[in-house]
Amino acid sequence: MEAKPDYSISVVIPVYNEEKTVAETVNRVLATGIPSEVIVVDDGSQDGTRAILEDLQRRYPQVKVFFHEKNMGKGAALRTAFQHATGDIIIIQDADLEYDPRHYPTLLQPIYEGMADVVYGSRFLGAPRRPILFWNMVANKILTFITNLLYNTILSDMETGYKVFKREVVENMPLRARGFDFEPEFTAKVLKRHYRIFEVPIAFNPRDYSEGKKIKAKDGLIALWTLLKYRFVD
Repeated sequence: MEAKPDYSISVVIPVYNEEKTVAETVNRVLATGIPSEVIVVDDGSQDGTRAILEDLQRRYPQVKVFFHEKNMGKGAALRTAFQHATGDIIIIQDADLEYDPRHYPTLLQPIYEGMADVVYGSRFLGAPRRPILFWNMVANKILTFITNLLYNTILSDMETGYKVFKREVVENMPLRARGFDFEPEFTAKVLKRHYRIFEVPIAFNPRDYSEGKKIKAKDGLIALWTLLKYRFVD
């Protein structure tokens, strides 16, 4: 299934020290034939990522690259990307090959059919996945349970990196996250604004810490505080 012609699609990719995977990620995104533009924000990488992105930008007219001079965090990189995205629909894509762009048609379908404003790709709805990092899964499920408790919903995967939404969702949303607290802040504000969320199953190929995974235990505590904070303030 191809993107409907009356929707333009922006794929936004936050990147930090991903020289081993970023080129393949961008190539896989472009191979879907779905995005009208790919917005990549390099968040102060210290390896060879910047040179790779400059080359990709030269080779592909759809690829637009923006650079942070210092590392500011995933949330800050996404906020920069949103400022430059022009598509009617935005897809968040990590640069580490954990998430497969071949899921884009499934992720977009609920929006195309008028059932949703926001779509989450859930890693816990039965699709194939690489079985590693037990405690990360436990932390994700605890945070999702707390989200459901605080915001009266039944999400299965609040922390998913695959979030797809109409651009209008973030146009007037005051996002403040700088790091991995983006996921709970975005979710809290989407739920408080009563946007329609739909979940679809996605395959997941997580990497471990020896392969460069960046999220830490402290990020779970920050996520918990973020969920509590935005339940009562905007």
